[in-house]
Amino acid sequence: MTLTPAPEPVVPRPGPEIRPTAVGPRSPESPHGPDAGPGRDTGYGPDAGPGPLLPRAVCEAALTALLLFLIVTAVRWLVGPDPGAAAARPAVLGAVVGTLLALFMVSPPGRCSGGHLNPAVTLALWRLGVFPGREVVPYAVAQLAGSVFGVWCAGLVWGPVTGRPPVRHASVRADPAWGDAAVLAAEAGVLAGATLMLAALLASPGGRRVLPYAVGLTTALVIGVLGPLSGGSANPARQFGPALLAGDTGRLWVYVLGPALGAVLGAWLAGRTGLRRPPR
Repeated sequence: MTLTPAPEPVVPRPGPEIRPTAVGPRSPESPHGPDAGPGRDTGYGPDAGPGPLLPRAVCEAALTALLLFLIVTAVRWLVGPDPGAAAARPAVLGAVVGTLLALFMVSPPGRCSGGHLNPAVTLALWRLGVFPGREVVPYAVAQLAGSVFGVWCAGLVWGPVTGRPPVRHASVRADPAWGDAAVLAAEAGVLAGATLMLAALLASPGGRRVLPYAVGLTTALVIGVLGPLSGGSANPARQFGPALLAGDTGRLWVYVLGPALGAVLGAWLAGRTGLRRPPR
């Protein structure tokens, strides 16, 4: 009788733990922690997930177009019928836009793309290390294209009244006493503060859950307070489409450059406080 040696026991190789969930195996956790996996790193809203770039860019374009369509609609009905009710317009418009942003961020398209709807926010998220740099330009192009398309659609629906004063395609205008430098500083300051808020909220799971509502509330306050002064845009896509279609491009560079500078500044300040990851 021949004795064969017993096979050596198979020792499993060390590796990342795969834990089952209700819908299948869970992927390995990100080195940044359980709340910083790929679905969180490439988004913005609380449940923004990864995926092919094209569908997410399309969602950004569609949501931005819908946002601008509704902004033009709100301005048309706020200033068109009763030009004497000027005092309440910024507060009402701010409440409308802030509510829309929060709803869009938690909507299915917003969860798909992250619901940025603002090229400066996309830039800020990249500088904060939670959004891939290679996708900043496609997102910004989608947002700006959506801005133009949404304003154009509003003109088709509501007619020539949207292009005439006082509506003017909802193009924002600063108070005449505010020069270019003052408007630029205001736009940059708003985005710097907003970027710091994003960094703080994205650093904790609880902050992620309230993020859409914090963004909506901040937007409402900015429009309500700064709207009559600097214009209160704080979003290049907010002014891009309206300014192009209204032929009001003289200060467009201010409303594009200001938020971008503020995003970079805010991310730098977040890095100084330890809230920023290395940009990807």
